[in-house]
Amino acid sequence: MTDRLAAALADLESRADGSGGAGLARFRIVTADRVIGMSMKQVQASAKLFRKDHALAQALWDSGVYEARMLACHVDDPRLVTPAQMDAWSRDFDNWATCDTACFVLFDRTPHAFGRVDAWAGRKDEYGRRAAFALLASLALHDKQAADAPFLERLVLIEQAAGDDRNFVKKAVNWALRGIGARKSPVLQAAALAMAERLSASGVASARWVGKDAARQLKARAAKTAARTA
Repeated sequence: MTDRLAAALADLESRADGSGGAGLARFRIVTADRVIGMSMKQVQASAKLFRKDHALAQALWDSGVYEARMLACHVDDPRLVTPAQMDAWSRDFDNWATCDTACFVLFDRTPHAFGRVDAWAGRKDEYGRRAAFALLASLALHDKQAADAPFLERLVLIEQAAGDDRNFVKKAVNWALRGIGARKSPVLQAAALAMAERLSASGVASARWVGKDAARQLKARAAKTAARTA
C-alpha cells in the first residue's frame, strides 16, 4: 500500500501547476488540508490511471491532502464502502467541494445512501448537514431506478432544514429540492413544486429563499419541457 499511495501522490504532484490552488479561495473552498494546487480536471485525469482500489482510497483520504481526498472519491469501490466509513469521512469535511465530490461520485453509488441522508440531516456541523442534502440531490440525479417513495419521504427533511441560514446548508437543501422536482415523475414534480411554493411563503428568510429559487427553476424547467413536447 505504501508504494501505491506514493505512486498516486507522485502522479498528482506531477500534474500540478499551482493554478488550481488560487481558485480555492475564489470559490470559497477554505480547507485546512494540504493543497497541491491543481484543477479537478487534472485530478480526474489521474484517477484514470488507477483501478477501483478501496485500500488506496482510504490511504489517500488519510493523507489529508485536498486533491488526494478528491482522488480517493474517484478510485474507491462503492461496493466496499460502509456506513462507518461514510460517517468517518463526513466528519472530515471542511469545505463544500470535498463534501460534494464524495457524495456525487461515490456515496450515492452505495446501498447505504438513503440511510446516511437520514442520519446526517439533523447534524449540527455545517458540512455534515450539507452532506445529507448534497447526497439526496446526487441520488435524485443518478439513481434512475429508485422509486418515488424514498424521495417523497425525505421532503420532510428538506422542510425541516430549509430554515438553516448557513450558506452551504441552504444551498444544498435547495439543490436537493430541485433535484427531486427534476426527476421524470409527475408525482415528484408536483410534490417538489408544492413544497417550494409553501416554503416561498415562509416567514423565515432562508426557507423563503430556498422555496422561491426552487419554484422559479422548477417552473422554468416544466415550461421548457412543455414547449418541447407541444
